[in-house]
Amino acid sequence: MDISRIGVIGAGQMGNGIAHVMALAGYEVRISDVSQEALDKATALIEKNLDRQVSRGKIEAGARDDALARITATLDIAEVAQTDLVIEAATEQETVKQKIFDSLAPHLLPHTILTSNTSSISITRLASRTDRPEKFMGFHFMNPVPVMQLVELIRGIATDQETYQACLAVVERLGKTAASAEDFPAFIVNRILVPMINEAVYTLYEGVGNVRSIDMAMKLGANHPMGPLELADFIGLDTCLAIMNVLHDGLADTKYRPCPLLTKYVEAGWLGRKTKRGFYDYRGEEPVPTR
Repeated sequence: MDISRIGVIGAGQMGNGIAHVMALAGYEVRISDVSQEALDKATALIEKNLDRQVSRGKIEAGARDDALARITATLDIAEVAQTDLVIEAATEQETVKQKIFDSLAPHLLPHTILTSNTSSISITRLASRTDRPEKFMGFHFMNPVPVMQLVELIRGIATDQETYQACLAVVERLGKTAASAEDFPAFIVNRILVPMINEAVYTLYEGVGNVRSIDMAMKLGANHPMGPLELADFIGLDTCLAIMNVLHDGLADTKYRPCPLLTKYVEAGWLGRKTKRGFYDYRGEEPVPTR
């Protein structure tokens, strides 16, 4: 099917990045959130990030202007539903996602494909709550979306081949690469990445090393571009914990038990960069380890 209009629900870190790359690739984009403040912040950030690409010679000024003109920010969920492809990019909570898909249902076009940018939740289960499980799949971008090359495409048990091919064509038009994953908890990237982060938190919790030594060890000893605790702060500790809980509940294996220290940080509201404190304190000029 020919996709030209794309709806994005959620204007946060992932949603604004998805809207950015879709508009740059020539799609008409409608982005929605629960508040005008969130939408204003997202559109300002998209413009800032496009300006950065122009200044670095990645895109022309005309391409930036055209992309901005293709983005419509709206509080009306019905406007987002009246598109060819909807990408839900809300918080990583299944109940929130279910409510969003329920609210979309009365307004969808017959051919609209529904997708979720979830990093761990069952696509089959989310799809089963809709009127079109065959036109539903996982469309998981990596963060930051304009920079990262990979997109995970996850088929639920009912997803048909036409839907998969349509989403694959979108990924290719973006100039990104698709990795097909089966619908198991956390899919491919987070099935491997987040338990590694959780193990780094256990290493901190058990006193094997401090924050700085753990991150330095993995950057210099394993050639990782970012240490695991620094990366956890970048992702968001609440998101890491949510993914570990999905793995632990979904696979019933104790190796996926979230570290108590990770839970403690989340309970304290120390979620990483977005709250200015996590395994590092970001309130000063330079990040300072909190342990």
